[in-house]
Amino acid sequence: MKSRLGGLLKQWRARRQVSQLALAAQAGVSARHLSFVETGRARADRELVLALARTLEVPLRSRNELLTAAGFAPLYRETPWEAPEMAQVRRAVDFMLAQQEPFPAVVLDRHWNILLAN
Repeated sequence: MKSRLGGLLKQWRARRQVSQLALAAQAGVSARHLSFVETGRARADRELVLALARTLEVPLRSRNELLTAAGFAPLYRETPWEAPEMAQVRRAVDFMLAQQEPFPAVVLDRHWNILLAN
């Protein structure tokens, strides 16, 4: 029985062009255990999921997806651009856009929507 976590790990390994053996060595786990995690024969603990994600340089949003697939709560919070907590970030981005004048610059979200432009 293949696990959802195993499928996601395989996808990330393919994207990064990393073999099971290389990923296992870099993450400090045996290749056999990694193989068992990918096939669903073994359950990964939270630390292993995070170590594999870190080694594969998986973005934080996708790390949450890996954690959820492994049965753990998401670790990284996603904050909307308009949220009050993002005020400092918005000010910093406004400053960077102003520094680009007279050259055009745009700020896009992950769906290619324009958030700001100078």
